Amino acid sequence: MFYALSWFFVVALLALWSLAAWALHAVTVWTVSNAGALTGAASGAGTITVPGWLAPWVPPEVAQWASQALAGLGPFVDGLLQAAPALAGGLTAATWVIWGIGSVLLVLLGAGLHLLIALWRRRGGNGSGPRAGSSLAAV
Repeated sequence: MFYALSWFFVVALLALWSLAAWALHAVTVWTVSNAGALTGAASGAGTITVPGWLAPWVPPEVAQWASQALAGLGPFVDGLLQAAPALAGGLTAATWVIWGIGSVLLVLLGAGLHLLIALWRRRGGNGSGPRAGSSLAAV
């Protein structure tokens, strides 16, 4: 019974792992494929200012430094966003690799649970086994 419960637990985890990998892959590919539309927004990175509610809490020097840093990152972000649609194909391979590694680890978890249950039962956890009637046979 414990074997079935442990393997049911492992299969349920494997199903959740597969669902999570599929959903994350779908969201990531959609985001990367549509990243080219954001290229126009990234070119205005230098115009980003501190929000009005945060302005009283941030010194003007820090706000100016952050604005200059974002302006310097503008071309880098533009390059990444233009290359992003080409990266979508690599995401599929990376997702399969990560899913495979996680699946192997879950199967190893199941095998470990199986061995632990076997060791627990062998040590007399259930009170039955080859030694249960040995006291009567010795008489």
